[in-house]
Amino acid sequence: MSDADTTTDARPGWGEERSLTVRWNDPAPVLGVARTMTGLSYMEGLRDGIYPPPPIAQLLGMSIETVARGEVVFTVDPHESQYNPLGVVHGGVACTVLDTVVGCAVHTTLELGWFYTSIDLNVSYLRPFTLATGQLRVTGRVTKPGRRVAFAEAVAVDAEGREIATATSSLLVMAPERG
Repeated sequence: MSDADTTTDARPGWGEERSLTVRWNDPAPVLGVARTMTGLSYMEGLRDGIYPPPPIAQLLGMSIETVARGEVVFTVDPHESQYNPLGVVHGGVACTVLDTVVGCAVHTTLELGWFYTSIDLNVSYLRPFTLATGQLRVTGRVTKPGRRVAFAEAVAVDAEGREIATATSSLLVMAPERG
């Protein structure tokens, strides 16, 4: 993500106008590949750059730092375009990243062709974050794997190691579709 040209708006209370360009790859081809491998292999391929990141990762600037069975760590840099009217990053950004890491942690436990979807997500916001907060490190861990329902938790910490938000989630685990 990068800021493009800026112009100044003369209206009171209006600052420089900024823009953001987001680029992503068509997600359809990699989804076909993902169905031919275990969840852990697919997540490792995303981490290693063998497969393109999902569009939401590009939009929010998420990167995969580590992948292991039942655990993932993502990083995300807060961006001014994510600010709410109070001048802090919108809680929906944290919620999206937390939802992503719990889902990806569960994904690492799935066998060939299995998939999942979130049933619920409970998020606790512990402190606001801004550009000054620095990069967030968000860890997702499976607390109980399952054949029908898996449970996971997540925690987001700022550059100083302070917890920003936590989440718990239950996820529906689904068998491969039979043709």
